[in-house]
Amino acid sequence: MKVLAINPGSTSTKIASYENEISIWNQGIDHPSSEIRAFARVGDQYQYRIELVLKTLEEKGTSLEEFDAIVGRGGMLKPLIGGTYLVNDYLANILKDAPEAEHASNLGGIMAYYLGQQIHVPAYIVDPVSVDEMDPLARLSGLPELPRLSQSHALNMKAVARKVAHQIGKSYQDVNLIVAHLGGGISVSPHRKGKMIDVNNANNEGPYSVERCGTLPVSQLVKLCYSGKYSEKELLNKILKEGGMFSYLGTKDAREAEERMLNGDLTAKLVLEGLCYQVAKEIGAMATVLAGEVDRIIITGGLANSEFLTREIIRRVSFIAQVIVSPGEEEMIALALGALRVLRGEEEALIYEANMN
Repeated sequence: MKVLAINPGSTSTKIASYENEISIWNQGIDHPSSEIRAFARVGDQYQYRIELVLKTLEEKGTSLEEFDAIVGRGGMLKPLIGGTYLVNDYLANILKDAPEAEHASNLGGIMAYYLGQQIHVPAYIVDPVSVDEMDPLARLSGLPELPRLSQSHALNMKAVARKVAHQIGKSYQDVNLIVAHLGGGISVSPHRKGKMIDVNNANNEGPYSVERCGTLPVSQLVKLCYSGKYSEKELLNKILKEGGMFSYLGTKDAREAEERMLNGDLTAKLVLEGLCYQVAKEIGAMATVLAGEVDRIIITGGLANSEFLTREIIRRVSFIAQVIVSPGEEEMIALALGALRVLRGEEEALIYEANMN
């Protein structure tokens, strides 16, 4: 089976060719800001990006007709269970119209669909950001008007969870895991028997990251909102793009922060240790969700490449369960594997419907 995987970002598109589980090649396509700005809406970019994908395939000596399926990163959709979803005309139009939110990830399913239509093969998306398998208890926030929402790095988290389960000789549906994805945002989730039953929404809560605030003191935040110092847009920008490590150190590069720490910068040391402290605390909280029945703790994402950060987190949480570090992101292979499971009949493709909650 040959699968083409497509992962669009705000200023780039990653594509990869897989034969079964083997990566034949992968390529990043950069999109200059001047070209992206020409489009009024994110959904309007799909034809522009498709043409660049086809050009890249030609440069690689790969024919589109070689593929048995096209799979794209899932976009901002209504809450849904994890899995591989068939992209039909309805779902492609939903992703294009973006009633939930405009996001570059929406383009993955759109591009997969239109490329699949050209060669009459199925198109899929896998474990989008809006995967919601939370227990009812996990939705309670303390205010009915503000239910906790499930948005996370589901694609990579479920991929590494499946991989670790396989490594220990079990299926994903037979293990309890805690997965911490450390990236621009930080998601920590307990996985119980193949379901993400809770997760901190990295935009709203949880540990601070290199640029996001995470959970904030709510009364102080309300006062800041009404202080007159910031507009709504300015404050959201401060929380989501100028918070966390950046707000203390003026950098979003954890490697730079570590170098400053090693050169004697005590503030850098405190802030990096604080990030680890908060991640460990969140892992501890999620261990209680699983009532302490944890087979493994997994640390993944880009920041998991840092020996200092992973060591500090492991030091605090290893009493709960064995910790496995799986650095980086496995989004491309996760997309391919999701399509392959359906092509091989190991799973049925799910259908996104209008009445989904």
